[in-house]
Amino acid sequence: MDSEQQNGAAKARRGSSAHHPRRADAERNISAILAAATTCFGRNPNASMTEIAAAAGIGRVTLYGHFSSREALLSELMERALADVATVLNATDLDEGPADERLRTLIRSSWQLLDRNLRMLHAARRALPAEAVHDHHVGILSTMERLITRGRQEGAFRDDLPSHWLVGTVYALVQAAGDQVEAGQFTSEEALEALDATLASALRPPTP
Repeated sequence: MDSEQQNGAAKARRGSSAHHPRRADAERNISAILAAATTCFGRNPNASMTEIAAAAGIGRVTLYGHFSSREALLSELMERALADVATVLNATDLDEGPADERLRTLIRSSWQLLDRNLRMLHAARRALPAEAVHDHHVGILSTMERLITRGRQEGAFRDDLPSHWLVGTVYALVQAAGDQVEAGQFTSEEALEALDATLASALRPPTP
């Protein structure tokens, strides 16, 4: 290897070693931001970027370097929270057992995850366009539609209304339950019981 090649290789190594610390710093900053934002929004849905930066122990410039806006940060937090819900749904055999019992189990297990992030999700729904919020839920809604379709075939759920309407009803009622908790009208446990009873009534086939 001649001197020019050696110099080039040395520069590449220096560039690579410099890149890795920067990447590690960025990953640490992002982790700190997301943890701080989760805590801040959990206390106050109106938390500002300044509050979040202070809680993360970084400057506002660094915060905005990773998340260009409060909406972008909330979008990422919502995506992560709903990914946890999707993981629970996808790990469940939707074809196992009566569809109405399976739906009840899924709602209860999902609620436990959503309950941890109600204020953050409430803030995200207020800050983000309705279309963006819906897009975050597409995977979950698709899974729910699959289960409701099976329930209709089994006769466990009503088939006099379109399946997309029933999926939308589940979606709207889950959000309403969260809003009631956020407004102090229900405890989390009361909201879950009300949600369970209302869904059972809304999805039940009409009496002949």
